[in-house]
Amino acid sequence: MTESVKLVVDAMGGDNAPDVVLKGVSAALAENSEIEIYLCGTPDIVEPFASSYDRCIPVSASEVIGMGEHPVDAIKQKKDSSIVVGCGLVKDGVAQGFFSAGSTGACLAAATLIVGRIKGIKRPALAVVLPSYNKPTLLLDVGANADCKPDYLVQFAKMGEIYMKDILGVVSPSVGLLNIGEEDAKGSLFAQEANSLLKAEISSFAGNCEGGDLVDGKFDVVVTDGFTGNVCLKTIEGTSKLMLRYVKDALTSSTSAKLGAALVKGKLTKLKEDINPDKYGGSPLLGIKGTCIIGHGSSNAEAIKNGIIAGYNAIRANLSASIEESLRSASSVKGS
Repeated sequence: MTESVKLVVDAMGGDNAPDVVLKGVSAALAENSEIEIYLCGTPDIVEPFASSYDRCIPVSASEVIGMGEHPVDAIKQKKDSSIVVGCGLVKDGVAQGFFSAGSTGACLAAATLIVGRIKGIKRPALAVVLPSYNKPTLLLDVGANADCKPDYLVQFAKMGEIYMKDILGVVSPSVGLLNIGEEDAKGSLFAQEANSLLKAEISSFAGNCEGGDLVDGKFDVVVTDGFTGNVCLKTIEGTSKLMLRYVKDALTSSTSAKLGAALVKGKLTKLKEDINPDKYGGSPLLGIKGTCIIGHGSSNAEAIKNGIIAGYNAIRANLSASIEESLRSASSVKGS
C-alpha cells in the first residue's frame, strides 16, 4: 500500500474562506485517496468538518492573519494563526507540505522563516504556470523578491527547469530571460548581467524573452525579478478577463450574434478553461525545504482542490529533494 501524502491546508485563507476551502478539501479527498489533510483553523470550523472524513485531521489555530496585515509582523505577533501553525507542522515533519489561499506575503514569510530555505538557495521564488498558446510556460519570480541580484535568476532558472521536468513532464525545458528585446545587450544593466550569467551557467538558456513571447509558448521557463514578474502576471490576468468580456459582449449583442455563439459554444467553453488560472490551483514557492503552494485570494472551490492536488504532485515528485540535489551536484562540479 502506498504511503499517504500529508498536506496542511489553511482553512481560514482566502477571500471566501472557510466555505470554499472546505468544499475544495472535500473534492480533493474524494478525487485522491492518497492525500491526508491536516486542516488548520479555528476549532468551530475544522473540528465539525474533519469529523466527517477519515483522512482529515483537525488542527486548532485560534488566530487568522488578514490580507492587509504586514506579513513579517503578523507571523511574529500571531503565533497561533493558521498560517504559522500550518508551516510549523511542515517544519516539525508532521506534514510534508502546506497550502493556503490566504495572505501571499504572510505565506511567503512563514514558509521562508519557519520551514526554511534549502541549503544553498539564496532566495526562494514564487512560480506560476501560464497557459501559453502551444504549451504552458513557467514564470518566476512573480512576487517573492521585489529586488533581485542577477545570480538569483540563475537559481530561479535551475529550480524552474526541475519543476517543468518533474511536475509537467517537459523533457528538456528551454529557459528565457524576460527582457525588452531579443538581443543580448538589450535591457537594464541588471538584465544584461543576468543574461551573461544565464548563458554561462544554464545549458538550456535560449536567450531573452520579450513580453509577447510569454503567452506564445516560445519558452518553457522564463525568469525575472519578483517586481516585474508580479506586474506581468497581473497584466496578463487582467487582459484575459477583458478579452473574455469583449467576446461575451460581442456574442450577445444581437439575435444573429447569439445564434453564432450557440454554434461555437463548445470552443468558447474550452477557451475559457484553457486560460483559467484555477486550472493549476496555486503558485509553488520553490527553494524551501518542504512544499508550499499559495493559492489566489479569490480562489473558488475548484482552485482550492487543484491547489491541494498540486501540493500532492510536488510532494510525490520529491521536488524539494530534486532541487537540493541539483544544487549539490552543481557545487561539486564547480569545486572539482
